[in-house]
Amino acid sequence: MSNQCEGRVALVTGASQGGTGTSLAVRLAAEGARVAITARSVEGLERTRARIESLGSKPLVIPCDLADPKGGRDELVARTEAELGALDILVNNAAAGGYQPFDSFTASDFDNAQQVNVWAPWILMQQVIPGMRERGRGWVLNMTTSVAELPPGPPFARSGPAKAGTLYGGTKAMLNRLTVGVASEVEGQAIAVNALSPQAAILTPSLRPALEQGLINEKLFEPLETMVEASVALCTADPKDLHARVAFSLDLLLELERPVQDLEGKELLRGWQPGDLPARLRAQREAVGSGKGGGYGLD
Repeated sequence: MSNQCEGRVALVTGASQGGTGTSLAVRLAAEGARVAITARSVEGLERTRARIESLGSKPLVIPCDLADPKGGRDELVARTEAELGALDILVNNAAAGGYQPFDSFTASDFDNAQQVNVWAPWILMQQVIPGMRERGRGWVLNMTTSVAELPPGPPFARSGPAKAGTLYGGTKAMLNRLTVGVASEVEGQAIAVNALSPQAAILTPSLRPALEQGLINEKLFEPLETMVEASVALCTADPKDLHARVAFSLDLLLELERPVQDLEGKELLRGWQPGDLPARLRAQREAVGSGKGGGYGLD
């Protein structure tokens, strides 16, 4: 463990389901940060709390519905700073939208996705960046998706997230534009603003049963640890080196030649070190091209 975040304060949204938000909150705490976590699920937040407390750290737990303008999102930064101190790291991880045909979404569905994926990160960045600017230090990381990219075609794939991800991908495309736009506004102010997408899909706990049953192609996935390691890199790097990026996890780790540690920052993850990644990426791209992904070709 390198204690890369010793003395820093972090806020992570969407940290209740055992996926990227939960795992990154755990790793940031393991690296010495004082961490605030938020999500709708109180039960899920309590599970994340227990994992962080097992490391000897005490997180601040703030239940909040980011989709609801009156759900507490306007107070997240103030509550975090009142309890833990000035925010150094903001991670906008919460997401909404789902995959289904565009004409099946209602106006309420559309508004919900916009509120969580675009407006909540916008508000939280508005609240944290003035303080970061004043202190001359800060890191903002927005979690995005490969579905925000324009799907290749025509001809287009007959099925899969790229075809059914118009709402989710569209809102994340806006988040990407927001990321780079804000990054341009804080350039030279010692604040790093970046976005990060998994390379294809993250093997979250909810997907493991499908993998074990052979329903999905393991080559299309990456472990949580690689996404978290890339996130830590973006949450700690000198803004002069990593700024205004819409990065992909494995590509970034390979570029930086960054070792991948476990979620507690104690041991290296076997099979996913920089020397392993070129072969992993080739296998992944071949699997996507083969059309044998079982609908999980993208995150």
